Amino acid sequence: MFSKACEYGIKAAIFIAKNSYEGKRVNPKEISKEINSPQAFTAKILQALVRHNIINSVKGAYGGFEIDKDSIPNIKLSQIVNAIDGDAIYKGCGLGLETCNEKHPCPVHDKFVEIRGGLRSMLETTTLEELALNLKNGSAFLKAI
Repeated sequence: MFSKACEYGIKAAIFIAKNSYEGKRVNPKEISKEINSPQAFTAKILQALVRHNIINSVKGAYGGFEIDKDSIPNIKLSQIVNAIDGDAIYKGCGLGLETCNEKHPCPVHDKFVEIRGGLRSMLETTTLEELALNLKNGSAFLKAI
């Protein structure tokens, strides 16, 4: 459903938020290890999140990535998805057809419209805070065991 870059972006933002709540900055190497992603690819994703003002990059010996604690409750999952994948997840055909609309629908068009609506709602109402706190309290994980 999400691109690989978007999956990594969501995981990275959650990990950074969790550490920000603990007063820690994390470097790209720590992030890529925690989310099991290639370091160079992770660095590009982190740059996109910085450009969209979702995370902050701090230079220097004690630098790394962080998110202002006061901002974490206001960041929606939809902002992260938009920063990495744009709005493509809300468009397009469920079967990958080039032309699929109400006038010329694919066999799953009507059902897929409902699914996209639910997905949009979930992304727009889920906060980074909710996900980071689930990670922090151990009720959610970023890696398989």
